[in-house]
Amino acid sequence: MARQIAGDRGLSVLDVASGTGDIALRVAQRRDAADKVIVAGDICPAMLAIAKRKASDHSLNVYFRHLNVHELDVPDSSVDAYAISFGMKICDRTLVLKEAFRVLKPGGRIYCLEASRIPVPAIHAVYLRYMDWCLPLIARIATGGDRGAYDYLLRGIHDFPSAPLLAREMEAFGFRNASYRYMTLGIVALHIAIKPMAGQSW
Repeated sequence: MARQIAGDRGLSVLDVASGTGDIALRVAQRRDAADKVIVAGDICPAMLAIAKRKASDHSLNVYFRHLNVHELDVPDSSVDAYAISFGMKICDRTLVLKEAFRVLKPGGRIYCLEASRIPVPAIHAVYLRYMDWCLPLIARIATGGDRGAYDYLLRGIHDFPSAPLLAREMEAFGFRNASYRYMTLGIVALHIAIKPMAGQSW
């Protein structure tokens, strides 16, 4: 994902629901992104603080902002590339896509890396059973017994649409040329779509 974004012809990158900044920092580390302005935004100040420390440790030029992905404090048509990774399944997709379309410049691209449905149904069913067992166990260990803290992740994994369906959702919001590429046997998929230029109907 970072390689794709770094190779984007645009100069401004907004990474939302950035968490501890992994994608934004990986983009910043690439030579072909040296001229880009990269902003990492998240609603959680504690995560942004970690991201800032990581950036300073590697002398990376990334700006950090407290941003709500559902209601971005970002001007209309001001961003060349909009990125979200593993945040779409725990957010309101309607609001995320609406805001992404608003802040992107005409011709700008949305990049979405997210859990997906494995194309082979039998394998996907086994994967879901594994996650139903594994994720609560990890949650109990990580939180000292409060598995509920991770229930939202399980709901997101079970309820998130397939890659073709998400591509269609993107196009329903006005994006064009929505494509996707499966990775890790289809457990995740990278979606890319374009906000059309004014007057374009393709």
